[in-house]
Amino acid sequence: MSNNCGVDDWGLGLLLGAGRIRRMTSSYVGENKEFERQFLSGELELELTPQGTLAEKLRAGGAGIAGFWTRTGVGTQVAEGGLPQRYDGAGGVARASSPKEVRTFGVGPRRPDGSFTAEAEFVLEEAITTDFALVHALRGDRHGNLVFHRSARNFSPLAATAGRVCVAQVEELVEPGEIDPDAVHLPGVFVHRVVEVGPDAPKRIERRTVRADAPATTTARPAPAASGTTPAVPPTTGA
Repeated sequence: MSNNCGVDDWGLGLLLGAGRIRRMTSSYVGENKEFERQFLSGELELELTPQGTLAEKLRAGGAGIAGFWTRTGVGTQVAEGGLPQRYDGAGGVARASSPKEVRTFGVGPRRPDGSFTAEAEFVLEEAITTDFALVHALRGDRHGNLVFHRSARNFSPLAATAGRVCVAQVEELVEPGEIDPDAVHLPGVFVHRVVEVGPDAPKRIERRTVRADAPATTTARPAPAASGTTPAVPPTTGA
């Protein structure tokens, strides 16, 4: 289970190229050409899941919650079934997703009698738990308390809690007490192994997008008042 399968020759891409991955649960295929090839040829099974739903499935698994209801996917193949999960190699679908339970709930403000003013359909999503969770953190201590870098907090803490055994690689390993308790993003109770990889660990980027340098601009400022003069003050009138 991963948001995607990374790049062709790095990380999960190495396992994929070696034929060591049979099934993926991801939010998108990304730009991994081998991932795409194996999926379309029928070598790889794929369960596509909306990204926010994927994150919540992990959070639920880590919290011991069996499932949850969400409006994401209602009215689509995510809820109704039929989303291709495995192809037969000839362009046909060998296996498709099954329909999920959909239920109507009251939403919006309540009336004086306690009833809801509106209703909406929600689809039932089951939690995800794994045998192992592999995460990368900016900093960690020997008790397993972790600090993640910016957007890594979107998925990494959730993935860590969902794993029966969590292995964290950290760029900086410090002694217990050196991390402010209020700055800890993931308590060490969820982490079982810590590996220090240093700040120079390679970080492959699937697609690098940078902004073009903007031309230098200057802002005109008013000239200072001459020495010995004071700015004019508008006259005031008495009441």
